[in-house]
Amino acid sequence: MASSNEYEEGPGERESGYDPNMVPDSVKSFVSHMYRHIRDKNVYEIHQMCETSFQSISERLFKDTPWPSVEAIAPYVDNDHVFCLLYREMWFRHLYARLSPTLKQRIDSYDNYCSLFQVVLHGVVNMQLPNQWLWDMVDEFVYQFQSFCQFRAKLKNKTEEEIALLRQHDKAWNVYGVLNFLQALVEKSCIIQILEHDKDGLEFTETDGYDFSGGSNVLKVLGYFSMVGLLRVHCLLGDYHTALKWLQPIDITQPGVYTSVIGCHIATIYHYGFATLMLRGYVDAVREFNKILLYIFKTKQYHQKSPQYEQLLKKNEQMYALLALSLSLCPQTKLVDESVNSQLRDKYGEKMMRMLRSDDEAFGIYDELFSYACPKFITPSAPPTFEEPLVNYNQDAYRLQLKMFLYEVKQQQLLSGVRTFLKVYSSISLAKLANYMEVDEPTLRTILLTYKHKTHSVDSDGRIISNADIDFFINNDMIYVVESKPAKRYGDFFLRQIAKLEGVINDMDRVKLE
Repeated sequence: MASSNEYEEGPGERESGYDPNMVPDSVKSFVSHMYRHIRDKNVYEIHQMCETSFQSISERLFKDTPWPSVEAIAPYVDNDHVFCLLYREMWFRHLYARLSPTLKQRIDSYDNYCSLFQVVLHGVVNMQLPNQWLWDMVDEFVYQFQSFCQFRAKLKNKTEEEIALLRQHDKAWNVYGVLNFLQALVEKSCIIQILEHDKDGLEFTETDGYDFSGGSNVLKVLGYFSMVGLLRVHCLLGDYHTALKWLQPIDITQPGVYTSVIGCHIATIYHYGFATLMLRGYVDAVREFNKILLYIFKTKQYHQKSPQYEQLLKKNEQMYALLALSLSLCPQTKLVDESVNSQLRDKYGEKMMRMLRSDDEAFGIYDELFSYACPKFITPSAPPTFEEPLVNYNQDAYRLQLKMFLYEVKQQQLLSGVRTFLKVYSSISLAKLANYMEVDEPTLRTILLTYKHKTHSVDSDGRIISNADIDFFINNDMIYVVESKPAKRYGDFFLRQIAKLEGVINDMDRVKLE
């Protein structure tokens, strides 16, 4: 934590008279109980304290200030080194959530993560920690890296002192350092081999990664969540192939440890779907967005008291926007559940109709939805020099990704005319279609080849898969259209009717007959 010579006060803290050495009784009780539960490996109590007690004490006593410094609480936990690192991790997470961290605090937080991960990687860690906390560590580590890159890129209003600090601490939140820690956790935990072996026995998945034989779950589960962290980092860098490669060991078609923590579940599918969308795997993107949106639709009321609830709602809205983009580029509504489709029509029905037109207005809507729903891309490197004139470059990475996406949209829009004609005919000669489209035959062949290319993509196993709802082949200058017929799903219909009937019966039970 920040000691008297290390701690930098923010403006809100000076006004509130924050004293880092003042430890209220509730905090003494909190840290001493938390310390005891960690030593006893009482996962349930640790989880309750992190999710409930920490939040309620923060709301009551530290709404606008940090928690007491680690030096102040250390005597109540036997000056335990590992516990103090864990406390600092929570301290900085609270600071980021409630206040604006100073540059020095951002650097101190990175140093703390380095110390904590070094202990996990090279020490003997005999703890069982809740999956939620372990996910929060990885999630916050990546978030603070992203936040630091954005902060550093806004050079225009930096003070001379901040520029000097950035020069001095050029290794803090370095992209190679961040990637190395996440990769080291994956490799040291042997999680890829565990998951490969797990396909037969399901031991890791069945226990949600916990070790009930007296061992520790910390390294294994941090390694598991680090794969999702690497997916996210590479998405922020715009390297979508590598992002999906890191997620390959996790079978997202099945429930797993990633679904045991709602924040991890959503982050996994959001970044997987976005990366797949950018690589033109529209069918996979639609399928996964549909599944997670249906899950949120059915379960969000159970997460209303969770600290992650607002983030859940935000990601929910962003994924509806990404689903709208995917379906506009590759109409596959047969893959979307009726309840998700109904929500989608309410939110973006009108915009999706306008996106079908190949004009500037449609182009503007693609721009708007992408900008709203995309991750906050980063430029991971510091400027070569911090010399005048200092300019902001925090939007450069976003502009590049937007430009690439809109270039793809423009190419797709050129093909919309072909699709319109193919929907009408089961077979048509090349000459006739060329005449309708007002192009010559060689140009039409090029357009048809482009259509084939743009409606196919390479999946994670290297196989070429089709994203088209309408396909075709050419034989002797005749085009033959093959339209995929959706399999009729009666089960969903019956389930919805049963749910409606149960609702009616419950309403009738409440009516008191006179």
